[in-house]
Amino acid sequence: MFTRNASGASSCPSAVIRDRVIAARGLQITRFTGETGVYCNAMMGSRLLKKVCVLDPTGAALLRKAMERLNLSARAYDRILKVARTIADLAACAAILPEHVAEAIQYRSLDREDWAG
Repeated sequence: MFTRNASGASSCPSAVIRDRVIAARGLQITRFTGETGVYCNAMMGSRLLKKVCVLDPTGAALLRKAMERLNLSARAYDRILKVARTIADLAACAAILPEHVAEAIQYRSLDREDWAG
């Protein structure tokens, strides 16, 4: 399923990634059945966010620490939760695990570092 690229890092064939994305979108469509105007994690409002993005104590502590250290806003908090939920969906994981939160925080950190110029 996974192969190594020229640098030695593992990579995943496009077809496998495509299947994971399709499965994750299916989970989200099912999750939001009955919710008017919500079809994916990015569209969640505050009420749904509290219901769908429940963190365990380790994940909550990790996110709280990131909020303090990176001086993030409440809006950034919500975005990180949505991305973490999506990462968990891509991994076919019902719960948002601390590693999903950590990955979402990393993406947010990259966004804030002006790495693109």
